[in-house]
Amino acid sequence: MHHFFVSPEQVGEKSITITGSDVNHIKHVLRMAPGEQITVSSGENKEYRCEIRSLSEEQVEAQIMWVQETGAELPSRLYLFQGLPKSDKMELIIQKAVELGVYEIVPTATRRAVVKLDKKKEESKRKRWQGIAESAAKQSKRNLIPQVTQVMSFREAVEYAAGLDVKLVPYELAEGMDAARQVIGSIKPGQSVAVFIGPEGGFAPEEIDYAVEHGFRPITLGRRILRTETAGMTVLSILMYHLEPSL
Repeated sequence: MHHFFVSPEQVGEKSITITGSDVNHIKHVLRMAPGEQITVSSGENKEYRCEIRSLSEEQVEAQIMWVQETGAELPSRLYLFQGLPKSDKMELIIQKAVELGVYEIVPTATRRAVVKLDKKKEESKRKRWQGIAESAAKQSKRNLIPQVTQVMSFREAVEYAAGLDVKLVPYELAEGMDAARQVIGSIKPGQSVAVFIGPEGGFAPEEIDYAVEHGFRPITLGRRILRTETAGMTVLSILMYHLEPSL
């Protein structure tokens, strides 16, 4: 069944109004008609099963048939600070991070990042990345669309993460698998978690020093060196497994 997102103010007592680009998708791409059913999320742990009542060029009106508490979101908000990778790797990273339950993705310009984006290219990329996040959220039946922020410098990203409860930075020179297990195992549902992932060249030593000075905990992911597109997925998978409530 096709899944769509709306903002909370679009949800009424008995109906939901869908606007924006989804209207064209419903009407002209999917060629849906009154009487067909869809599911809708509004950023909460609720899924609305709806029946389309009317379609116009500006909006789709859908009657709420029933509401289900889905619990599709993790009890903790996970923030992925991803060092800018080469090529189109960021698209894969965003897609998989959304599937794994990330709350927000922060593209981060680090010292060793090969990719350098000017403001014009940055905004174009961000819009594409946000579209990928939305598609992945629909496919994985998320109740919200994770946001992809503007590109931040490493220091800006560290400052942005200052208010989060747990701050992790996988680092190839970190030691102590038992310590890494202990840190991750101590994370409690409800705590916000920042995960910093370096680009292909990794973090510069001074970046790690700066992060540690601001409350970050370097952790190891094992004896093997992981690619940048693998490292983030690994940490998010571990956190998802640790935090996912029992079914």
